[in-house]
Amino acid sequence: MDATLQYLLDLLDLERIEEDIFRGDSHASVIPRVFGGQVAAQALVAACRTVPEDRLPHSLHSYFLRPGDPGSPIVYTVDRIRDGRSFTTRRVVAVQHGQPIFHLSASFQVAEEGLEHQEPMPDAPDPETLPTAEEMLPRYADLFFDPRAVDLLLQARRAIDLRYVAEPPFATAGQPRAARSQVWFRANGKLDGDRDDPVAHLCLGTYVSDMTLLDSVLVAHGRGGWMTGDIVGASLDHAMWFHRPFRADEWLLYDTDSPTSQGGRGLARGRIFTRDGRLAVSVIQEGLMRVPRPRP
Repeated sequence: MDATLQYLLDLLDLERIEEDIFRGDSHASVIPRVFGGQVAAQALVAACRTVPEDRLPHSLHSYFLRPGDPGSPIVYTVDRIRDGRSFTTRRVVAVQHGQPIFHLSASFQVAEEGLEHQEPMPDAPDPETLPTAEEMLPRYADLFFDPRAVDLLLQARRAIDLRYVAEPPFATAGQPRAARSQVWFRANGKLDGDRDDPVAHLCLGTYVSDMTLLDSVLVAHGRGGWMTGDIVGASLDHAMWFHRPFRADEWLLYDTDSPTSQGGRGLARGRIFTRDGRLAVSVIQEGLMRVPRPRP
């Protein structure tokens, strides 16, 4: 297994402090706060640790309350809201420096048979035909205000092989286009042994789901994003529905669009498909999207 993937899995492997209290480490991200996908994934891990193994999460709803400090651990407290015959509900609060920074509610269900249908998978080129981050990002180094941006982005995504179908927002800044974005992604290595369990794949998917979701809002307005300095933003809330099993170490297509933006906020929707066309996850997020005011 790749060392950076091992590091990410270790980051998601929380320490149990008490029966329903867990502690997780943090690491630096591209921006000077804890990456939202990390907090969401760790909170889901904490919830899963209090639920019987025959129940997997089918949905989560969460709010980002305060920026997280990447230099300090995060404590996750789980409330056992309900244990029913088919469904289990958990609430998780992430605390840092004595203040809540994140709140998550997750619902779990035993496996059941039922009616099935889904939207078809959209067209997309094969991931092997697309450039890797190492091949793509250096081309755009001059667009970033921080000379360390390429190295920071590569470091932040080294555990995840993420490939844009079309050019990323920062490559087309100033040129509005359709409010849609697609990426292929997978873990940069195979999960094996004790690491290869359904919860690990779900939590890795949760981690990645916050990486490019708001790109669909950015491209609609020709904005390059956080690293070009033409937008100030943050995730506000995040919801996911897990429909079908998937492996995070196999190619997944993340298809996103944005139906609206207003009031300094943008709404983005995402669908994650397995390579063989099964709709695995639906995602919705609203993000803070402020245009920086010119300095006097």
